[in-house]
Amino acid sequence: MNMISKEEIIKNLDILFSNPKCELNYEKDYELLMATVLSAQCTDKRVNMVTKELFKYNLNEIATMNNKKLESIIKSVGTYTRKAEYLKNIANILIEECDGKVPNDREFLESLPGVGRKTTNVVLSNLFNVPAIAVDTHVARVSVRLGLAKEGDDVLTIEKKLMKKFPKDKWSRLHHQLVLFGRYICKSKNPDCLNCPFQKKCKVYQKVVLEKKKI
Repeated sequence: MNMISKEEIIKNLDILFSNPKCELNYEKDYELLMATVLSAQCTDKRVNMVTKELFKYNLNEIATMNNKKLESIIKSVGTYTRKAEYLKNIANILIEECDGKVPNDREFLESLPGVGRKTTNVVLSNLFNVPAIAVDTHVARVSVRLGLAKEGDDVLTIEKKLMKKFPKDKWSRLHHQLVLFGRYICKSKNPDCLNCPFQKKCKVYQKVVLEKKKI
C-alpha cells in the first residue's frame, strides 16, 4: 500500500478544514488554560458546557471559591475533585506570581498543577502563536492511521515525528486540523471512511469498509 505524502495530507486537510481553530470557548487567557486542563479525558463539548457556568466567576473568585461549590460546577467533566484542586492552585499561582496573566513561558506552564506538555502546547500555540503540535487522543489516533507514527508510540514520540515531517510554520494549523479530522471523520469508532480523502491508502478503510462489503 502506498504511503500518504505530507503534501497530500496538507492539501486535503486544508480543503476539509480551511479555517481550523480551537473549539474550547474562552475569552481570557487563563480561561483557555483552565478549559484545556478540564478537557483531559473529556470532550470539548462537555467542557464548554461546564465553563459556561465556571467563567461567570473571575480569577480571584475561582482562587477563593469553596471547594464543594467548584466541584459541583465542574463535576460532569470527570475526576472533578482533582481538577477542582488544579484550578484553584493555578488561579492562586497566576495571581501571586504573574499578576493574573498567563505567561509565554513553557517551563513555568509545565510546572503548574495539572498542566503537561499537551496543555502547554495548546496554550502557547493559541495565545502566543508559538509553533507547536499538541498530541491528544485524536492526533495520536490519526497519526497512526495515516502512517505518520507507529502503533505504540507515546505522545512525545508522535509529537517529535510530526514536527520532523512537517514545516514549522504548519505545526499549529496542522494540530487543529488533525484534531478536527479525528473528531469528525477519522473517529475512534465508526470512522467516516467514505468521506475520507485518504481512504485508498488507509489500512483502516481497507480493513473496516472493504471487509463489510464481503459480508
